[in-house]
Amino acid sequence: MHRSLVVISSFALAVGLAAPALAQQGYQTPPQAVTDIVTRAPSPGVSVSPDGKQMLLMERVALPPVADLAKPMEKLAGLRLDPSTNDRHGTRASVGLSLQDIASGTVRRVTLPADPDISDVAWAPDGSKLVFTNTRADAIDLYTLDSKTAQARKVMTGGVNPIFQNARWLADGSLLVLTIPEQRGPMPTRSLTPVGPAIQDAAGGKAAQTRTYQDLLQNPHDEAMFAWLATSQPVIVAADGTRRSVGVPRIYTSVTASPDGKYLLMEWLERPFSYQVPWSRFPVTSAVYTRDGKLVQTVAKQPLADALPVQGVVTGRRNIEWHPTEGALLLWSEAQDGGDPRVKSANRDNLLALAAPFTGAPRLLARLEDRLAGMVGIEKSDDLIVQDYDRDTREMRETLVDVTGGSAPRQLSIRNVQDAYADPGSPLTTVTGSGFDVARSSDGKLLLSGAGATPDGLRPFLRRFDLATLKTEEIWRNSGEQLESVLDVVSDDGRSFITSYESPTDPGNLKLHAGGTARFLTNFPDPHPELTGIKRELVTYKRADGVDLTATLYLPPGYKPGDKLPVVVWAYPREFNDAATAGQNRDSPYRFTRISGMSHLFFLTQGYAVLDRAAMPVVGADPETVNDSFIEQIVASAKAAVDFTVQRGFGDGVRVGVGGHSYGAFMTAHLLAQSDLFRAGIARSGAYNRTLTPFGFQSERRVFWDTPDTYYRLSPFMAANKINEPILFIHGENDSNPGTFPEQSERMFAAVKGTGGTARLVMLPHEDHGYRGRESVLHTLDEMFDWFDTYVKTAKVPGAK
Repeated sequence: MHRSLVVISSFALAVGLAAPALAQQGYQTPPQAVTDIVTRAPSPGVSVSPDGKQMLLMERVALPPVADLAKPMEKLAGLRLDPSTNDRHGTRASVGLSLQDIASGTVRRVTLPADPDISDVAWAPDGSKLVFTNTRADAIDLYTLDSKTAQARKVMTGGVNPIFQNARWLADGSLLVLTIPEQRGPMPTRSLTPVGPAIQDAAGGKAAQTRTYQDLLQNPHDEAMFAWLATSQPVIVAADGTRRSVGVPRIYTSVTASPDGKYLLMEWLERPFSYQVPWSRFPVTSAVYTRDGKLVQTVAKQPLADALPVQGVVTGRRNIEWHPTEGALLLWSEAQDGGDPRVKSANRDNLLALAAPFTGAPRLLARLEDRLAGMVGIEKSDDLIVQDYDRDTREMRETLVDVTGGSAPRQLSIRNVQDAYADPGSPLTTVTGSGFDVARSSDGKLLLSGAGATPDGLRPFLRRFDLATLKTEEIWRNSGEQLESVLDVVSDDGRSFITSYESPTDPGNLKLHAGGTARFLTNFPDPHPELTGIKRELVTYKRADGVDLTATLYLPPGYKPGDKLPVVVWAYPREFNDAATAGQNRDSPYRFTRISGMSHLFFLTQGYAVLDRAAMPVVGADPETVNDSFIEQIVASAKAAVDFTVQRGFGDGVRVGVGGHSYGAFMTAHLLAQSDLFRAGIARSGAYNRTLTPFGFQSERRVFWDTPDTYYRLSPFMAANKINEPILFIHGENDSNPGTFPEQSERMFAAVKGTGGTARLVMLPHEDHGYRGRESVLHTLDEMFDWFDTYVKTAKVPGAK
């Protein structure tokens, strides 16, 4: 069934109720007008140089063919690896590069190899050069690009191993590259004769609560393949192209130079590997070496972390890194609660430091009340801005830590991370000469940018924050009928800056603000001018219990007030501590309506209204038990959404469909089972039987054996017999997301079918949790249109003529 792009004048055309389609052979496509939009190349990606003088424009393709996804892969230790290129399995990134001078606007195209596949792009700290890789069919080459001449030069033909780390610039202009060891030997071959069974042990006496990870090691051959592909040799490539190996081949996950360039912090994985957890929990050694490859000091040796509590961390030294503005000072955190967030503690983490030569006792820099969440250095200062996070209250605290002086730590701010209205903004960063990102600072003042959420919508801002007085000065705030947010500043005082500008008719372009005036730097065209006229509005309404709800309402081109449309409600549930933050507005009425990929907004082309991001908050003061009322709260939110469509006059309250992806699919199945609000549903890549994710899911902290009734009740699989509206299940056959195994949709479909329900199951070959293949995306849209056209658009409205 293929339709044409419609406008409102055709909405009233009646079509007969069709029987569900039989299983189809081959990929289907939606209307040609939709196909044209989906396959149209997107605007280039943009990267501003560290010196603020140039921009790199990276051309991209819309969607790769499924054939690209079908390339052989090895699923190892939580990774998907391409053995032909010795890289992570993926599709083409950028296919063209250009350099644009910001002052003059001059654009110079970079000459690249035929059929380029460009990725891993990084500016040198001074903006004079870039490094990037080009992937061929069987190898990855390394290039540098001179930003003055726009000339690219190959510095390595094959041999790059970017599985864990891309090439990095060093302070002297050389490159640190992880490479394939020259003497690693042939790829391991899988024997047709097993050497024995794969065995796993549980010694007893200690709980090992691991999430439902996918793509794990399963046998000795997997271990051998993982080691063969992931082992690398660090190499320093000088500006003249000469190379020098550092250290010995290992499974390096990180190699970083100290700011003074004298040392390398090396981290690598050790055996034993695990069949229960991904590589990030394998044993890891952290050690400092000289640039000549001589061991200076072993900093930490972490054992296999296969028995961490849910949301827990390892004990001992973790998150080891260099202080970004000191010569050679190591920083790390250590848990003071045994790494268990369930343990009550007034001092959950400590932050410590150890300077070269890395002997003796480390210095305690700060005692943190909650878990370390991140830290950033400050330009021309030894101070650090340290964040710690309370998972129960969802409060984030920012503390200024004096690293080399005698000042005590000083709290800068504390707020609930869900309170968008109180977000003070985040520091804009710059790059040090040794390649570390740090917060910009001028005269002791930071530059902060933020989304600027308000009850009326987003109003992004640029602020100056005084670290001495803790006072904030607003330099600029977005105003008018557009959405404009700061990308970077090009002057120390923040008076000259670059923004990303979009409006209902502008798809997003870069704009330079300087000297009180502003001018556009780019002129990217509307990616789908045929959709001009879509109406977009931020709307608010109340739930029966008084909770404020928000959504973004889209009406198709040509809509006339009073016309009744079929409606698609698309949502994703989220948990909140309180109703006030749950009802906050986090969108803008002036955002450009960009429709691409498998977006449900394509329903606008088929005569539907779309209530997008319809709020489905699950509110509860206690994060441990908030899900006990999950079903009641999402049903109440859904009813409020449907009632709103009627009150506003564009909906009839009958022709309403609901849909969602991942946790939104989980929500969709619940709503069809526990209410009669919708005529049909679309559930993409969901999980429906929570007993198959027994050690927690989403924000649920309790394990199945602590509260089996909750897991049973929160499994729509257990209520499949109550789903009396048609439901379409779509799932990628190669889903790697923890918890959303493809089997989840297969078993849920079988349950609905087996209990007499109406359902359809579409399994997409080679697709992951999100769908990327051109044929898959087009087929998904066609399935979605057909499903709602059959069961929603044609539903009989009582009293209608």
